[in-house]
Amino acid sequence: MRAQAALKVAVTGAAGRTGALVIKKLVERKADFEAVAIVRNASSKPKLVQLGLPEQAIREVDLASSGENAFTTAFAGCDTLIIATSAVPVLKPLSMLAVFWAKLTGGKGVMPEFGWKEGQLPEQVDWIGQKLQIDAAKAAGVRRVVLVSSMGGTEVESNLNKLGGNGNILLWKRKAEQYLIASGLPYTVIHPGGLIDEADGLRQLRVGVDDALAKEAVRNIPRGDVAELAVRCLTLKAAENRSIDVIARPAGEGAPTTDFEELLTSMPANCDYSINSQW
Repeated sequence: MRAQAALKVAVTGAAGRTGALVIKKLVERKADFEAVAIVRNASSKPKLVQLGLPEQAIREVDLASSGENAFTTAFAGCDTLIIATSAVPVLKPLSMLAVFWAKLTGGKGVMPEFGWKEGQLPEQVDWIGQKLQIDAAKAAGVRRVVLVSSMGGTEVESNLNKLGGNGNILLWKRKAEQYLIASGLPYTVIHPGGLIDEADGLRQLRVGVDDALAKEAVRNIPRGDVAELAVRCLTLKAAENRSIDVIARPAGEGAPTTDFEELLTSMPANCDYSINSQW
């Protein structure tokens, strides 16, 4: 009997901290998946090659300067897409002087300031860039899209929206999510809690909707667990046309999650986009 061909998976944001973990997990399962990494420039290639990805499986597309056609070409032949792109705030070093001075003098409420790299504002990356990817995926015949977003989309006054001078990152992310849902492509939207750089596979995951999990005392999750969930959602029936939040219990509280189908079916509801709709 002929073996089933590996699922070809394009990953955007593949050189980022979460995207690289997605690539790592796909490479570790070569019998099931063939990874294609989409990166902004050639400087990211060595990092991905070290993970075991062949250099010919790395394709360059710059979100800041590329149009839909470039993404359509990059996604050619791919069955599925994991979107792991995100605008990343950049600390303004001089703002730390005011923070240190406040600590020395007993001042309160002084916080560091952040900005964004040129061409990488949340509107450009998390809305326009992701919209281009969704359109290109549809044009390229991609059959399923997994979008790694962020928890907090229902909270208009979230502090994350104030980063970089009201960058509204969560609002732009939410708009892209709604665009994906309206596209007609089979989808999964994942809203992780606070991302932490700790070992994955050791914690019990919890799923929810509409930021209810944000009220928990511990509402973070290792990046590797998010990457694992994203990869699992490529093939699970329970992941199709879902929008969910996810966090992890502290290590040692509950058995580590291994049955992801059961995890997803334990929360049959989806996030309600009539709350703080951006569409």
